Amino acid sequence: MLWAGRMRLQAFGILLMLVCASATCEFEPFPYSVTGIVCRMTKSAALLLNQETARVIQAAFRNAKFPNITGERSMRLLGKVAYGLTNIQVNDLSIEQSELELKENDAIHIAIKNVTAFFKGTLTYGYAGAWFLQLFHSVDFGIESSIDLQINIKLMCQKDQVAADASNCYLTFHKLMLHLQGDKEPGWLKQLFTDFISFTLKLVLKSEVCNEINFLAQLLANFVHDLAANFVQDEDIRLDISLASVPLIKANYLESHHKGLVLYKNYSDVFSDSVFSPSLLTESRMLYLWLSEHILNSLASAAFLDKRLVLTITGEKLQALFEMEDTEAQRKAVQMIFQGTSYNDSVAKVWSLTHPQISLQPEGTIVKSLVAVEVSILPAGEEPLMVLYMEKEIMVTIQAAYVEKKLILHPLDSRIEFKVFKCTADPSENDPSIRNFLQTMISVVGIPEVISRIEPALTSLLNSKGLHLFEIRNPEIITRKGYIIVQLDFSFPYNLLLDFLEKKM
Repeated sequence: MLWAGRMRLQAFGILLMLVCASATCEFEPFPYSVTGIVCRMTKSAALLLNQETARVIQAAFRNAKFPNITGERSMRLLGKVAYGLTNIQVNDLSIEQSELELKENDAIHIAIKNVTAFFKGTLTYGYAGAWFLQLFHSVDFGIESSIDLQINIKLMCQKDQVAADASNCYLTFHKLMLHLQGDKEPGWLKQLFTDFISFTLKLVLKSEVCNEINFLAQLLANFVHDLAANFVQDEDIRLDISLASVPLIKANYLESHHKGLVLYKNYSDVFSDSVFSPSLLTESRMLYLWLSEHILNSLASAAFLDKRLVLTITGEKLQALFEMEDTEAQRKAVQMIFQGTSYNDSVAKVWSLTHPQISLQPEGTIVKSLVAVEVSILPAGEEPLMVLYMEKEIMVTIQAAYVEKKLILHPLDSRIEFKVFKCTADPSENDPSIRNFLQTMISVVGIPEVISRIEPALTSLLNSKGLHLFEIRNPEIITRKGYIIVQLDFSFPYNLLLDFLEKKM
């Protein structure tokens, strides 16, 4: 692959946001109405990513393998002169400046100025003279170059995902100088090959550089799309991130709109009443993610159908729940329920009976669900005996935060309404003390215990997708009526991209 082809890496930073951009596809008449996910990346993020690309370019150049360049020309008295440049390697590379501009409703413009590269290799040449005298020579050479590169990246849509067209690129050569070994060869020879090779090399670089940039642009677009698709999938549950509308390319940000439908086995998800509007997002942070309430409801439904909303509590955890306080009412309830059986020989099972309902409001995420609780004791040598069964409708308001690479869920308030209550120690349900105790226990420690199990599970899921590799700064999770906004600043883990490129190139 030609050395200059790696110049396409300079465009990688801005292309990381291609999961947030697209172009012409067939969309619904009112595309915002079917938008479940929105990604907005501001110019400050694009500029930061663009500044960091020099390290990626240099790493790519160090591992580059360059093709041989050959040519020939007829010369008076000398006959045909043929030459070949082989074993070309980059000996040194520097990039002085890279500038990025977002042209509204047009393209991403990247200007790379004063790329200085010094190459070395072997020049082999031969000619047949007028008296049929054949001479062949080989000499080490160096090529000193200084180039400006302009890339204009158009965004397209192919198969409902982002594609990039970077074929509109230009190279301007400020210097392209050939140095033969020690400059000991005859002056006419140096001048001859400088003229030949400079002309040929400029044509080759113009063609190969732009072709390679275009190739890598699409490669990086696919990389980001696959990264995003993997991030929103867990086993059989995933989100459809197909594009829902043409992106907005503004002077200060790029914005893309995705369907966000939940895909799970035979589960059918339909969405046509999104409340999204570009005015809901600002431009002060680097990255914004907008999620519709519908997505969270659909994910909860899929998790319910996948039988994930089940929790088992035993041993010390069970003891902590039932011994939250040391009162007469507590001791009486424990004795009646467990009948003297130790907590190690008892088990509580908690599961959702229906699809949880999620409502996003300014005060937080409101979750409403019909939940069943079953407590059984395990007498030695006997079958498990159910001693308590209850069904209750629970509504809890939760606020979420992301702190030190961990998802934090904080319950604000809750309401509990018993629907079914059966206790073997009180079959007639004449003693309200057990129910009153359980009402308090569920509210004070039961709900927080369930949430404390969900927090690490979700954090582990996010980390398994690589979120912990990103340096996320000052993240905010903001709920509004019908939607949620996640806004943050970040640094990109460039080793992730380098590993990908090394596998592909």
